[in-house]
Amino acid sequence: MPSARRNMFAKILLSATSLLLAHLLHFLCSLMQFIPERKSVPEPLAMGNQAAAWNKEPSTGTSRHSQGFKNYLPSPSKEQIPCHRPRGLQCISPLVQSVEETPEPIPAKIKGHIPKWINGNLLRNGPGKFEFGNDKFNHWFDGMALLHQFQLAHGTVTYRSRFLQSSSYLRNSQHSRIVASEFGTLAMPDPCKSLFGRFLSRFEPPQPSDNCNVNYVLYKGDYYVSSENICMHKVDPETLETKEKVDWSKFIAVNGATAHPHYESDGTTYNMGNSYGKHGSSYNIIRVPPQESGHGDTLEGAKVLCSIPPRDRAKPSYYHSFGMTENYIIFIEQPLKLNLLQIITSKLRGKAIYDGISWEPQHNTYFHVVNKHTGEVLPGSWCSQPFITFHQINAFEERGCVVLDLCCQDQGSSLALYTLQNLRRSGEGLDQVYASVPRSFPRRFVLPLDVDSDTPVGKNLNPLPYTQAKAVKGADGKIWCTHENLHPEGFEQVGGLEFPQINYAGYNGRRYRFFYGCGFGHLLGDSLIKVDVDTKNFKMWQEEGCYPSEPVFVPVPNATAEDSGVILSVVVSPAENQSAFLLVLDAETFQELGRAEVGVPMPYGFHGIFSAH
Repeated sequence: MPSARRNMFAKILLSATSLLLAHLLHFLCSLMQFIPERKSVPEPLAMGNQAAAWNKEPSTGTSRHSQGFKNYLPSPSKEQIPCHRPRGLQCISPLVQSVEETPEPIPAKIKGHIPKWINGNLLRNGPGKFEFGNDKFNHWFDGMALLHQFQLAHGTVTYRSRFLQSSSYLRNSQHSRIVASEFGTLAMPDPCKSLFGRFLSRFEPPQPSDNCNVNYVLYKGDYYVSSENICMHKVDPETLETKEKVDWSKFIAVNGATAHPHYESDGTTYNMGNSYGKHGSSYNIIRVPPQESGHGDTLEGAKVLCSIPPRDRAKPSYYHSFGMTENYIIFIEQPLKLNLLQIITSKLRGKAIYDGISWEPQHNTYFHVVNKHTGEVLPGSWCSQPFITFHQINAFEERGCVVLDLCCQDQGSSLALYTLQNLRRSGEGLDQVYASVPRSFPRRFVLPLDVDSDTPVGKNLNPLPYTQAKAVKGADGKIWCTHENLHPEGFEQVGGLEFPQINYAGYNGRRYRFFYGCGFGHLLGDSLIKVDVDTKNFKMWQEEGCYPSEPVFVPVPNATAEDSGVILSVVVSPAENQSAFLLVLDAETFQELGRAEVGVPMPYGFHGIFSAH
């Protein structure tokens, strides 16, 4: 081609490309007008009527309209905060601020008595850094993972902490700004790029974060930290050093897994994770074998036991945990929906990931039961009124039924309300946020498994005399499940209960009597509670200005009683003159045995485990 003709062709191509980009930019700007503006919400009322008030409809106890997370921005007036809500909540802003790590162990100051038989590490995980340079995270869940270790040995306690050396943490630190998007924060384009370069960066596919700030998990005897993303990090439980990044998709066809797996006594681990393909999404039951000769020491040998199609493959349910009995996995498909199209296009639309999650109570909650030995999905259809659950308490089998105990909320707005802006409020604004947060309560469901076409319609199929939960077959063949409360009347005064724990080694998957959790009389746990599921009675530990973490049960060696052991909980305070401390309670009496005070600032965290020596 002659040079002059080549130059003319190049100019025409450049002009056409410029025109195409201009039209694309105009199209995107036009498209933005159809994305709804963020709106404030009418004043929240009492919990039973809250959804109806937000939907401008008469209260029926539950809204029948889909509620996007962007609609849950509380702005009630003082007059409309219900009288039973606490007023003048303590400001907890210091508990959701960045802290420095403490990589070398420091001794704790012991008050009272730490039983000498407790030998091991309490390992905790949670967010500990909320900004890089001038960039700040928006959501509590976005903070960089800070790993904590309380080492107990012969009545003494030391403390250390380290930031997880994830790719997200290292890249953010290197650039002194947020370059990795998180659940509630969209990373902005590099300001050093040209305007055109920043525009084009919107079209780059979002990279999944490896900021594993939720929990410690075990696979083949090794310790990992995990969130719900595609990657985990192997860590050293003695030094808290980051060892190895492990990608689930290198071993099985899933795009991540929960941070709440279940364990068999032989070391087999079960988990759940989603996969996304050309036919839509699937829920997958995962089994990871114990350490065996012939298998590697990461996730080699992992297997997808079965895949369950969502009721809407373009909008699968969000889930945080699941139940396990001796023979079954129980998965709860709830109407907290992941809009895959919105999540995939979140960067293009300038939105954070959580903008693509919506509460859709026009759908019921469904229970799926899977034989964990064969991978068979049982053919029954069990459902209930819409609710969401983040944490299951326990599950077991009896007389042809699965008994499933969960912490349940009747509204799906809590994830959106836990922004750092809300958690750092004070005075009336803090009270208003707390009044808007749905409470979580322990409930029991009974799922009868032996149901067929001959099962009578309209009859309660629960044969268990010790629970008032109901399961009734409808004319459509579905089993409609109605829960029993696992708490007494008036339990609302403690603010509900979350972060449930049991004597896991001895009673997971078995009929049990006791569980432990945090009472939420504030946006963070402000009490520890022990519940007797037989009598519904409960015991409580509470201290003014103190915020205890998830209680971890540690059994006495050779114990015979279910509650023979101690409860370990890390207690923090926003007061400058109050040290954080490791609290040790007698699990039976729920009386304090001792505490180990640590003189370094500590944020409120999520989950953890006890690693015995």
